[in-house]
Amino acid sequence: MARPTKQSPERGNARERLLEAARDIVRAKGYAATTVEDLCKAADVTKGAFFHHFESKHALGVAAAEFWAAGVTEFFKTAPYHAPADPLERVLAYVAFRKAMIIGELAEFTCLAGTMAQEIYATAPDIRDACGRSIFGHTATLEADIEAARRDRGIRADWTAQSLARHTQTVVQGGFVLAKAGNDPALARESMDHLDRYIRLLFDIAEGATP
Repeated sequence: MARPTKQSPERGNARERLLEAARDIVRAKGYAATTVEDLCKAADVTKGAFFHHFESKHALGVAAAEFWAAGVTEFFKTAPYHAPADPLERVLAYVAFRKAMIIGELAEFTCLAGTMAQEIYATAPDIRDACGRSIFGHTATLEADIEAARRDRGIRADWTAQSLARHTQTVVQGGFVLAKAGNDPALARESMDHLDRYIRLLFDIAEGATP
């Protein structure tokens, strides 16, 4: 991510403000409905500054997905669900953490990468692929704990750590869609409750019990 330099003190700052504006406005309005004018106004930059940093709105879409991925990586790296010593406790703590994040307005907790991927998957493959790298990159961070939990409990079923990690994101992203469709964040939290129950069933842990 670009940072201000003595030679160009505003360059990194303006670029980052545009990416932050994209992060917020696209989640609220969608990619197609977000205009360059919207982004410039929110970032307090001129159109000239926009096109200095991005040759097109399309280029900004790719950069916004990458910016989102970097922020997500840093945010989740230090999240409290990593604290338990038991790997299955960490997996369930991750689900609880994701549920706790579902508060406020829809645009405050939904996923930029998921929002853009749903809208442009067939028309902008490079943005789609950047969104995919964000979503699947985060998904992969769950695999080690799931595999350790499988090993600790002698699970021999035909599902894999990778497939369960992907399923968690299916539920997360699907919950966001339901929350948008019903204009109700409680629908996404409900989905996370069912995910918790499903994981406990896979590992034969009673609901509410400590693994």
